Amino acid sequence: MRLVFAGTPEVALPSLQAIADSAHELVGVVTRPDAPAGRGRRLTPSPVAQLAEELGVPVLKPEHPRDPDFQEALRALEPDCCPVVAYGALLPQSALDLAPLGWVNLHFSCLPAWRGAAPVQHAIWAGDEVTGATTFRIVKEMDAGPAFGVMTERIRPTDTAGDLLARLADGGAGLLVATLDGLADGSIEARPQQPEGLSYAPKITVEDAQVDWTEPAVGVDRRIRACTPAPGAWTTYAGTRVKLGPVTLSSERLEPGALRVGKAEVLVGTATEAVRLGEVKAFGARQVAAADWARGLRLPPEGERFGE
Repeated sequence: MRLVFAGTPEVALPSLQAIADSAHELVGVVTRPDAPAGRGRRLTPSPVAQLAEELGVPVLKPEHPRDPDFQEALRALEPDCCPVVAYGALLPQSALDLAPLGWVNLHFSCLPAWRGAAPVQHAIWAGDEVTGATTFRIVKEMDAGPAFGVMTERIRPTDTAGDLLARLADGGAGLLVATLDGLADGSIEARPQQPEGLSYAPKITVEDAQVDWTEPAVGVDRRIRACTPAPGAWTTYAGTRVKLGPVTLSSERLEPGALRVGKAEVLVGTATEAVRLGEVKAFGARQVAAADWARGLRLPPEGERFGE
């Protein structure tokens, strides 16, 4: 088949590479426009655009996929199907109609669970034991189109959103190519999503990522892992924001937010057991082990608190 791939961030790269290596003909790539990046805020092509250029594939960067010029350029590429991974823009029906076999999305959950922008983060935060990835045909309603295939992946107790998403991106690339193969030879059929198990995964904001020390330790742990690496879990110390890496549970008991500083560890109280901090990043400083952070501030063994 003639394929035009749509995607933007790094998580889409395994699928783009797998499609380029497949028996299908990759005739174009659609991605978001160049965006400011780095300390100099220089306009930088998306990861997908950079890989597409290395592959020698034409790249389209519309401000919005409803733009007539973009749709004309897409029509000229004559795609049979458009696979999509984390493109990041709403596709109008006029664009969806340009591919006879539709736009096939790879979504990182077992639909209909966790429809929306942050399925991996919400699966970790909710304490799910298993998640996965689903291929489906894009329709007007968000992540509601008929599904082609699914893969599952166990969520490990120490998984961050970044860890889990990396595994799903690699495994999902194979699922996406298998779906495209099935569409090409007519061996696969889309089936409507079942209503049971429907849930939504809206984007997680910086405000959502603030740790609530009055939650149980397991809730604190899940929130931090779900928000790692983005948007980054945080709390405040002495009125200044501090970013936190993943924690581990301890058997100690402390008041919520209370710090206990040892030579090699820093504990923080929650509604249940205390948690042991991993890495800490103060504003304007590099990320360091929690004990080094406490040592640098000369924190006393007891009496200090987070969240004040």
